[in-house]
Amino acid sequence: MEKTPARLTAKPSWLITQLAVHAHRLASDGFGEMGARGYHYRVLVALEQFGVASQAELGRRCNMDRSDIVATINELAGQGLVERTPDPDDRRRNLVTITTAGERHLRRLEQTLDRVQEDLLAPLTSEDRQTLTHLLTQLLAHHQRG
Repeated sequence: MEKTPARLTAKPSWLITQLAVHAHRLASDGFGEMGARGYHYRVLVALEQFGVASQAELGRRCNMDRSDIVATINELAGQGLVERTPDPDDRRRNLVTITTAGERHLRRLEQTLDRVQEDLLAPLTSEDRQTLTHLLTQLLAHHQRG
């Protein structure tokens, strides 16, 4: 088995990238088993937490491109997981609401994502998991400000 060069494994940026690829694959596989995608989870979670939103608001909250948010909402609406209605204040804009079926689906997606987290973080103690999450949150917040 070939070893990775030590100068790579000593770089946090390299380690984060490698882990991100693995984490994405685990989440994609888990969601895929349910006929879902990560974008579905993002939108449903945002709707549940913040309530009714326009497609543009959802795109910003979920950090999704306009075309991706439209396609995702189309998919979710087609499955009866969200409802899209014209905004009474601006008929050019759609408002999106999570349905009861969408809330149930979100619960199942969260169970899947919890299993993914468990698999991803298996070698870490509970305290180490909290520390890692705290540090990653700090890094992300710092770079999002810039």
